[in-house]
Amino acid sequence: MRSTALTIRERIEAREDEVLAPAGTRSRKAQRPIPEPECGLRTAFQRDRDRVLHAKSFRRLMHKTQVFIAPTGDHYRTRLTHTLEVTQIARTIGRALGLNEDLIEAIGLGHDLGHTPFGHAGETALAEAFPGFRHNEQSLRVVDHLERDGRGLNLTNAVRDGILRHSKLRSGITHAAAGQAGTPEGDVIRIADGIAYINHDLDDAIRAGLIAMKDVPKDVLDALGPTHGSRINNLVTDVIAHSDTSAPTATIAISPPIQSAADDLREFLFARVYTPLNEDANTHRAQHIVRALYAHFHEDPERLPAEYRPRGDQEAPRRVADFVASMTDRYAIECYERIFVPHHWSV
Repeated sequence: MRSTALTIRERIEAREDEVLAPAGTRSRKAQRPIPEPECGLRTAFQRDRDRVLHAKSFRRLMHKTQVFIAPTGDHYRTRLTHTLEVTQIARTIGRALGLNEDLIEAIGLGHDLGHTPFGHAGETALAEAFPGFRHNEQSLRVVDHLERDGRGLNLTNAVRDGILRHSKLRSGITHAAAGQAGTPEGDVIRIADGIAYINHDLDDAIRAGLIAMKDVPKDVLDALGPTHGSRINNLVTDVIAHSDTSAPTATIAISPPIQSAADDLREFLFARVYTPLNEDANTHRAQHIVRALYAHFHEDPERLPAEYRPRGDQEAPRRVADFVASMTDRYAIECYERIFVPHHWSV
């Protein structure tokens, strides 16, 4: 006779009904591309978080550039530390708004899995070689098709949607580049991503000596705060104050004055940090590596590792892009040296 006692997962799902805001996404309703049996211990979103956390692509983030390519200091952000900062900021916002923190964490940890080596400079170079490449779409491809030897992670549709729609337009830190997320948790990740990178990139640029705090526009500091912590706190507090999750349809927003100040800080970073770095010789070398590796493997896809080898001629460029995008900075450099740099002849 089947026990009528609730499983741990069912108790967690019942608790969600009690504590989440009306707009919060319930894990009980989560659906996957391929249906599978439920876990007795974890909700669907908790399982997604764990699958991302244990993925090979997640571990590789520790050796991928955020902004500064191959920095010598220990305290510069990598793609992994950026991911963790985004997730922490988003969970703080989500907790205050009564949203599903497990869903937020799963999206946050997975949002940049498809990023190329050498940060956005590498993404630009790969997009030149393979037109249409975008890291948010690649992140979805990683979890859908590339992880677990091509079987994918079979994440829930809510997590997949949040990963795809985290990217922002050049016009502002909250402007969706791939359409609005289907959940408020996905919207929170997109805004948290912007909050995280404008602040940690400023911090790293000052550490690198590219700019000094006195260079930052005064009106930006007056609006957001004079320190790294105060700026994040003020941005997070503003989002919480101007968002509404009390109805089934949520509004995740930021006030116009704070949004303007955040966008001004972003424009300052483009002018004084991102654009100069993109014009730096070291960045050009990194982009050359990406283009050269793509050309090498595209010339003969049989050179690819077995798991990336195409199964048909039409798929070859896609699989080459998958392999190059998967590389860490150091692996891309090592691979380039192995292929293109002459080796000493030993007798």
